[in-house]
Amino acid sequence: MAINTDKVLVTHSEIEEMLDRLAGEINRDYEGQPLVVVGILTGAFIFTADLVRRLEMPIIVDFMQVSSYVGEYSTGVLKIKKDLSYDIRDMNVLIVEDIIDTGRTLALLKEQLLTREPKSLKICTAFDKPSRRVNDLVPDYNGITIPDEFIVGYGLDLDGKYRDFDDVRIVRKE
Repeated sequence: MAINTDKVLVTHSEIEEMLDRLAGEINRDYEGQPLVVVGILTGAFIFTADLVRRLEMPIIVDFMQVSSYVGEYSTGVLKIKKDLSYDIRDMNVLIVEDIIDTGRTLALLKEQLLTREPKSLKICTAFDKPSRRVNDLVPDYNGITIPDEFIVGYGLDLDGKYRDFDDVRIVRKE
């Protein structure tokens, strides 16, 4: 079975506009207050890098790698593969995610990070697929709402491939 990634869903210029808008909202909301930006590996590393270069407050960048799935099924238990390097107690924390689909893993992560007593905890996503949501999770900063399509590019992958596209494309199996 061949994979076709020819159909562009979100162009590079649309991503740039989204980044400028999100950074503007975050800069306004935190206005000079220190911020811990937590990128979720592996998909959000490009989005996180592009976003933090546009932020105007003192920032600490850290990463987590988490999962609550075995195959296609959620276990309901958060597995932390890589934890934070910094203590977030009394800090403003922004979770940066590449895409929110069902919201299961991110809801579990938010619940877990709140036990570490941050001053504030918000979520920023590049892409949101609310049609697949199974809970009431809503990102505080939403880049682009997308339809229920499997996408790659701009950090999103299929078996580790296609992360390097500077746009977002729909995957079609032929």
